[in-house]
Amino acid sequence: MQTKNKVPMGEPKLLFDCLSYQLEHFPLEDMFCSKESGAWRKYSTQEVQQKVNQLSAGLLALGISRGDGTTEGRDKVAIISQNCPEWMLADMAIQQIGAVSVPVYPNINNNELQFILQDAGVKMVFVGDEALYQKLGSILHALPDLEEIYTFEPVLDTHLWSELLLNPTPAAMQQVQQCRGLIRESDLATILYTSGTTGTPKGVMLSHHNIVSNVFASSKVIQEIGVRGKRALSFLPLNHAFERMATYCYIYSGVSIYYAEAVERIGSNLKEVKPTLFTTVPRVLEKVYENIVAKGNELTGTKKKLFFWALRLAEQYEINQPQSASYKLQLALADKLIFRKWREALGGEVKAVITGAAACQLRLLRVFTAAGIVIQEGYGLTEASPIISGNRYSEKNRMFGTVGPLLEGVEVKIAEDGEILCKGPNVMMGYYKRPDLTAEVMDGKWLRTGDIGTMVDGKFLKITDRKKELFKTSGGKYVAPQPIENKMVESHWIEQIMVVGEMQKFVGALIVPAFHALKDWYTKQGMPYPGDHVVVKDQQVRALINKSVKEYNQDFNPVEQVKKFVLMPHQWTIGGGELTPTLKVKRKVIMEKYGDLIRSMYPH
Repeated sequence: MQTKNKVPMGEPKLLFDCLSYQLEHFPLEDMFCSKESGAWRKYSTQEVQQKVNQLSAGLLALGISRGDGTTEGRDKVAIISQNCPEWMLADMAIQQIGAVSVPVYPNINNNELQFILQDAGVKMVFVGDEALYQKLGSILHALPDLEEIYTFEPVLDTHLWSELLLNPTPAAMQQVQQCRGLIRESDLATILYTSGTTGTPKGVMLSHHNIVSNVFASSKVIQEIGVRGKRALSFLPLNHAFERMATYCYIYSGVSIYYAEAVERIGSNLKEVKPTLFTTVPRVLEKVYENIVAKGNELTGTKKKLFFWALRLAEQYEINQPQSASYKLQLALADKLIFRKWREALGGEVKAVITGAAACQLRLLRVFTAAGIVIQEGYGLTEASPIISGNRYSEKNRMFGTVGPLLEGVEVKIAEDGEILCKGPNVMMGYYKRPDLTAEVMDGKWLRTGDIGTMVDGKFLKITDRKKELFKTSGGKYVAPQPIENKMVESHWIEQIMVVGEMQKFVGALIVPAFHALKDWYTKQGMPYPGDHVVVKDQQVRALINKSVKEYNQDFNPVEQVKKFVLMPHQWTIGGGELTPTLKVKRKVIMEKYGDLIRSMYPH
């Protein structure tokens, strides 16, 4: 009796195919890893595949399905949890039976959570822990479509996700395979609700083809680093399009994924995991840099002088330009004495960090790259699945101050008003149940990104501002706040800033001081720290910040320079409503919340 040879699997066409692709081509012992009882629990590719199939069978048994196969008819299942292997198991299990996953930020406020679950008509929810279960419980009365709640962590008197894995019959497993066979590339895979800096969340519909095309193109970017068999640390929220797509890149490229225990444990997890790469947002890099500088300030004598000599050297670093033999020699010495320790603090094996979601300070790009940690800044938006462009690992395809060359298969053109338009297989299907909003952002097949930009050397995309954030002074001059803000936060004394001045005579700013730096300053002056609310009224502190503002103002035209500012007594936060979950400033919220302070800068 002859047996047919198994036909090797081709390139993934559906998102969950990435798992089967890894299992066939390069199975891992540690595909997913997370801390359980203080030790790393490793899930092999084989175990992940088995659990995903079992979970799919369990969902089918609950009545979750593709319905009539239409966008509206497919059942919607929400995932509200911190990053963990179970998050991804649920995501793939939902997809492969033709249902639609609706990921939600775990730190979302109750009003937005209620809106999303109502708008999507969510039938079932996976929640991470008891706190999230209680949050969901507080709005259950407003969710008539919700039938089932399962938790990833044990919660009293609730269903645990693992109950859905119990002993599926051969017939049930056969049904899972039949469901997989019905799914097409053009089918809706997920609805991602954008938090947005203004307005009500919009449900971005992404098909399998949308995301898979982005996975293929982005994988070429990370494979250039040499990542197969290496490790990545995951800590950006998985419900964010950037981290989720990156996760499928890791799966497709054979990278083990370790989930950070918590934000405050990232530093120790980096040392344990020793990742080759990770994705982040600029604010995290800023915090890493601030910690490095703070430790440098704690040094004394020759060690301190060497530290800041190396830092000044790094700030002069440039790529794609010849460097003198003297500079190269100094850099090599600085690497041996100082930068090597920075890399060790990140685990010792980091080759590249990919950053997105907001603009990264040019200073950080120079300093980290000089220290042997390549920062690859990219650009995109949820509606583009999400990556449009990205700086590459090779220097010839990397330029400081830009978001890099376009991804393969993605087209961009610059409209007459400077807006970036994007076209490609990654562009969304549209906004869920909102054809009116879809029509506003689609110009034929071109997606209006809402960002202003230009192409440098016909190759590198450069973002100059958000179209909706441009404002006009009373003198009729347009001002782009983002470049001003990005420059100002390079100051040692400025933590956060929002530039204002719509229809006013001059540009002003709300500034959140870097209170941690000011605490050190008070100590050095031999004075006790009086508290944040008192500090913002201290004229000496105001003088320090004013000096920085005047220094950085020199980089801008007179009409763009900050003439007045108000110091805020507390940081802007996600919980306070001033920041989106990706740490972008919600300008509309801040304008409304602190309108009196803004008006105080412009007495009539």
